[in-house]
Formats: sequence, C-alpha cells, structure tokens
Amino acid sequence: MSMMKSLIFIEPGKIEIVDKKIPDVGPNDALIKITTTTICGTDIHIFKGEYAVAKGLTIGHEPVGIIEKLGSAVMGYEEGQRVIAGAICPTFTSYASQDGFPSQDGGYLDANGRCSCHGYKATGGWRFGNHIDGTQAEYVLVPDAQANLCPVPDGLTDEQVLMCPDIMSTGFKGAENANIQIGDVVAIFAQGPIGLCATAGARIKGASLIIAVDGNNDRLAMAKKLGADITLNFTEVDVVDEIMKITGGRGVDSSIEALGLQSTFEQCLKILKPGGTLSSLGVYSEDLVIPMAHFASGLGDHTIRTALCPGGKERMRRLMNVIESGRVDLSEMVTHTYALDDIVEAYDLFMHQRDGVLKIAIKP
Repeated sequence: MSMMKSLIFIEPGKIEIVDKKIPDVGPNDALIKITTTTICGTDIHIFKGEYAVAKGLTIGHEPVGIIEKLGSAVMGYEEGQRVIAGAICPTFTSYASQDGFPSQDGGYLDANGRCSCHGYKATGGWRFGNHIDGTQAEYVLVPDAQANLCPVPDGLTDEQVLMCPDIMSTGFKGAENANIQIGDVVAIFAQGPIGLCATAGARIKGASLIIAVDGNNDRLAMAKKLGADITLNFTEVDVVDEIMKITGGRGVDSSIEALGLQSTFEQCLKILKPGGTLSSLGVYSEDLVIPMAHFASGLGDHTIRTALCPGGKERMRRLMNVIESGRVDLSEMVTHTYALDDIVEAYDLFMHQRDGVLKIAIKP
C-alpha cells in the first residue's frame, strides 16, 4: 500500500478527504500509523482561514499511534511500539531550543529567508499541520523522532493520552506560567478543552481556590470534576464583580486566559491583584487593547506571559506520568468518536459546539 487517506485544507471554509502518498522515511524520521487523533480549536482557525497554511496541507497535530517504520538513525524504539508525539516537534538542536524556547524552534526551515536568527521563529516548533503534513490521516511522519517520540505506558488507553500532545501540555503550561504558589487564588477564563486542562493544572500546582468561568454549564460541571472550587456562568453574573467580592476586593493571584478574545483578556486583567500574573493561552485573531486603568499605567508590577504548547519526549513522558499516577483523568473530555471518513462532519459538530462536544476522537 502506497497511498493513505488524509484530511487537507483546500481554502477558507473548505476541507476534504483525499488520497496522498504515504511519506518516505528519512534516517531521523519515524512513520506512525495513527490509531487516534482529534480536532483542535487551532484547526478551526485554519479551517476558517484565520491562520494561514498552505493549500493541500494535511491538518491536525495530535497523534496517538504505532510505529510503522523507523529511520536508520533512530535508536531506542522499535516498530510496532505504541507512541505519542507532541504537537510541537522541535529539532532541539537550534539556538532557540538551547536557549530554553524549543517551541519557537524554526531551525529545520531552509535558509532562503524562511528562518533567520539561528532558528528563532515564533511558533516554529509547531510543524504538524502547520509546516508539514499533520495527523488527521492514516499515517504521519514524525521528524526528529529521537527527540519527539514517547512510548505509551502499558495500561493507558488512546483516550487517556490523547490530550497529552497539545491541550494537556498547553493547559498545564498555562498553570506553570501563571506562577501559582501553594495557597493561591486562581481564575481561569473559558472552560473549553485547554481551559479545563489549565484548571486541572492549577489544582496540581497547589492553588487553594480555583474559580472557573464559562457560559456553558456542562463545561462548568466538568471544571468542577477537574478541580474548580467555584464556577461562574458569565451569562448569569458579572464575573468581574463576583470575583472581586469572592476575593474581598484583593483580586486573584493569577488569572489564565484560555480563549483568545479581547473581552476575556480584559477581564483577566481587571481581576488581577497588583503584582499578579496573567497567563495567556488564547490564539488571538485581532490586536489586543490593554485597559490603562487596570494596567495601572504600567506601574502595577503585573506579569503577562504567553505560551506555545511545550513538546518533546520528556514533556510527553511527564504528562503521561501524571495520568498513570491517577492525579488527573482527562479521558472524560472525549465526548464523541468519529471515523476518519466522517471527519468533515466531526469538524462541523466541533466548530458549532453542538451536543455537548468537548473533544472528538478520530479513528482512521
């Protein structure tokens, strides 16, 4: 068999399943037969044309699968082994990676103006479904496999580890970037899949009071399961006023923005104490405006941090350790399962947020 089914981007508003050649395996690569993948909010940005990718590119960046073929230079793995790879697949050889920012590693790009500054490229570590063919297919080629493949522990299902490549890594990074200390009060705005993972991460980091904000009561109920102490529906209360009441006017130690809107970013800043940290995870499609009063004219000792999902095999190993130890179970977030042949229908469901959808398992 030399061909495989792949979901490709055609143009804004149009995606379709086509036959593509199964990629050749280079010495540092691994060919993975996908057993489960999923659809991400970033894929919706691509579908709508809000984030530009090349026409004909296979979309998707969250692989769970089995090693079909290993490159000659890849050691420590074997064909037939269950693995995941992070959505972010750095080379780990560039200056950016060795400077501590592997997610921003564009060192693999060519030298003809597409990457300069020794591999520093914003979002460069995100390759699947961005610069190279992604995971919503029967097979995916994992580059720099030695650095990016991670074996799945025996006993963990695809659904249990499906969140590790992106949303768990991203959500937990939101909690890590929020500088959460034991006993802190934390508010997380938006309880989509990434916000829910940020809620779980805040609990693991030691927050004593976690406030989850969303407009969907089903998502707020899931937030309670994952560690939220208080849930606020923004359609029912003024969440800024309510949070300031809860904190006695002090504000929260940390706020996490997990949607990518001006309104949620602003609210995160309004409820933040002087000296607090705003951790931003949203993908923004318009310029942000910072309200001067709540920014204290730049004199409030606030910290604002952004993040791209960390990748690499060590990050994946640590996340699966958290799952294997029973500290968190994210498999309940898989609310629907679709065959790859029906993925266009699954996109429509996910994009329009029908039927209580959180995450969709796609099975080739």
